[in-house]
Amino acid sequence: MKLGMVGLPNVGKSTLFNALTNAGAESANYPFCTIEPNVGIVSVPDERLDKLAEMYHPEKFTPATLEFVDIAGLVKGASKGEGLGNKFLSNIREVDAIVHVVRCFKDDNIIHVDGSIGAARDIETINLELIFSDLEILERRIDRAKKALKGDKSAQAEVDFFEALKAHLESGKSARSYDFSDEERAMLKDTPLLSNKPVIYAANLSETDFTGDINSNEEYLAVKKIAEEENSEVLPICAQIEAEIADMSNEDKEMFLADMHLESSGLARIIKTGYKLLGLISFLTAGTPEVRAWTITDGTKAPQAAGKIHTDFEKGFIRAEIVSFEDLISCGSMAAAKEKGLVRLEGKDYVMRDGDVTLFRFNV
Repeated sequence: MKLGMVGLPNVGKSTLFNALTNAGAESANYPFCTIEPNVGIVSVPDERLDKLAEMYHPEKFTPATLEFVDIAGLVKGASKGEGLGNKFLSNIREVDAIVHVVRCFKDDNIIHVDGSIGAARDIETINLELIFSDLEILERRIDRAKKALKGDKSAQAEVDFFEALKAHLESGKSARSYDFSDEERAMLKDTPLLSNKPVIYAANLSETDFTGDINSNEEYLAVKKIAEEENSEVLPICAQIEAEIADMSNEDKEMFLADMHLESSGLARIIKTGYKLLGLISFLTAGTPEVRAWTITDGTKAPQAAGKIHTDFEKGFIRAEIVSFEDLISCGSMAAAKEKGLVRLEGKDYVMRDGDVTLFRFNV
């Protein structure tokens, strides 16, 4: 999973990025301190892997990973080159989803590019820049389709679709609010529009508001309302708290979160929200050589899941030996699970489930 982080300058985006990834991106109280895109790769915490490691004592332990891409704070006119410009929007065109950090805290010591905080206004500013950037992409796509039309009349459907989508964006609406048919989605496959990506709105609150009654914060409520209207996810978060716990040991982190009456870190909640938003699950492989988590789309069948490990596994797929993580742990070993008949043999039509502990049989 690859997430792109966007937001206006001084909303806490780079502070949050640093805290989540420990990547050490520069963070300062002035616009555009993030010049080049910062990339941080983090392990996806999964207690199931920890328990499998206790069972197998593997030589190698490989959790799933998540990549964050943090770009310069965007300003009005970014798509036309204002601030650091459209070049930086291109750095997140290939991400799976966008984490849009929205400032919901007041602090006179941290300047706001528009002079005052206003979550709804800030969201609109960023969304319009993503739309303007997409319009440039669509115009080039339409030109290409029209050229193809001269030798292939079947390209007319593409021209009609892209022009209709362009009109939708020109009305100020994001591509993700367009009602695509299956055929239209196929036509759009090679055109990665920023405003068509799923969004997690990370509402950055002060420590007081975050640990108190978040619903008393009007800016957070504004973000929540926008997220509900466009079927996006909203995640209340406090970048300052995340920064405080970033360097703590796991034990100290758990104690700190418990003292703050928080169930999990911001990273864990962003990952959980991202998996839900993108429809992702994990299957597991376990043995003495390695314990590992593999991320797949919910609904993936066994041969395609095997292909995530190696293309030969998919080509020569015979069957999958599967036991649920819960059954394996309750039995204490794979041998015991087999004795109880809990290890299943599944074929090519089997749809993988979250937490399947799997051994693929193949022959090439």
